[in-house]
Amino acid sequence: MKSLAKGAAEVFLVVAETVTPEVATLDAEGLARMTGIVDAALMDRDPKTRQQIGSFLKLIRLAPVLRYGRTFDRLDTERRIAVLRWFQDGPVGLFRQGFWGLKAMVFMGYYGRPEARGEIGYAPEVDGRTGLGRA
Repeated sequence: MKSLAKGAAEVFLVVAETVTPEVATLDAEGLARMTGIVDAALMDRDPKTRQQIGSFLKLIRLAPVLRYGRTFDRLDTERRIAVLRWFQDGPVGLFRQGFWGLKAMVFMGYYGRPEARGEIGYAPEVDGRTGLGRA
């Protein structure tokens, strides 16, 4: 991921695998498409926003050290879920906002891949009205 520092990009992938476990099953090509989608979206943002996202990912990486004595990327799945759940539902509004934005980026990247449409059975109607009984 070109839009994030190396360490932040690595944490993003661990977060992505925790939020959407299917990410772990992607081959190198699928992972490249997913991260490309996220990268393109981030490159449309100003540098300050990209820096904030990178800082938030660093916080996610380091915060578990206080409780578990390990960084986020070294935790088992159950503890990673607990950490992310705290960011999602915890008392700090800014962290909740950051997590929901991060989660949206994961979903955008994973479900935005062209092959994901078939994987989830998404078949949009071209004119958008066929399902309404109109021609």
